[in-house]
Amino acid sequence: MAVDLSLDPSTLRLFADKARTLSADLEAGYEDGRDHEIDLDAEGMHESHHHDALAEEETDDQTEQELRELIDDLNIDEAADLVAIVWIGRGDYGADDWDEARSEARSRAQGKTSKYLLGMPLLADHIDAGLDALDL
Repeated sequence: MAVDLSLDPSTLRLFADKARTLSADLEAGYEDGRDHEIDLDAEGMHESHHHDALAEEETDDQTEQELRELIDDLNIDEAADLVAIVWIGRGDYGADDWDEARSEARSRAQGKTSKYLLGMPLLADHIDAGLDALDL
């Protein structure tokens, strides 16, 4: 089945890689049962208050911000293609339903696509599965 995409499949794979990196970063923070706990030393805080925790938080969020900006920069057709691929990868549509999935994604577009997609814990897997289902 030939699919006419407004995005290059390599760009979509880049989105998947960034989403996978983001997901791995989130999982690493939970593996020891602590959600990015910051150990504050009460004595040291008064002597040298350098905002180290803020710098750490900023670097952890860089991949998410990058991916969010890449998705937000897509035009309506590109965003609809990305969402349709995710839906196909998630099993909401089959590969033969490409036109229907793309049309539905376009008609349901409200708000930021990045907010919708980054709320999916398995986003990278859905993108990869969608691309595979479409033989891209």
